[in-house]
Amino acid sequence: MNRKELIRQYKETRRPMGVYRVHNTVSGKSLVGVSSDLQAILNRHQAQLGFGMHPNRGLQNDWNALGREAFAFEVLDTLTPLEGPDYDPSEDLKVLEALWLEKLSPFDDRGYNAKPKPVS
Repeated sequence: MNRKELIRQYKETRRPMGVYRVHNTVSGKSLVGVSSDLQAILNRHQAQLGFGMHPNRGLQNDWNALGREAFAFEVLDTLTPLEGPDYDPSEDLKVLEALWLEKLSPFDDRGYNAKPKPVS
């Protein structure tokens, strides 16, 4: 296979999507989120934390105080995409995220997520 074909194949390969968490193993706090590319988002969190540029200040402060070894980057659940080129996983990911947020409640002193606003 030539380079062009390898690049095309890489772009067409579906990445694992689903729910992840960045878990502080010392305090038990977690940041829970979803992504259509789990490996990429976990790599991004690690890079942002390592460079001291993570948008979640509480998480960044704990990382700075405790170090990399105090954190686990985990895939909690994956979503198997439906077949078809027009499938949009965003709604399915939102539902999956809501289930995990309800289960883990990573808010306030238990986590780094902002509390969801009540639906009116």
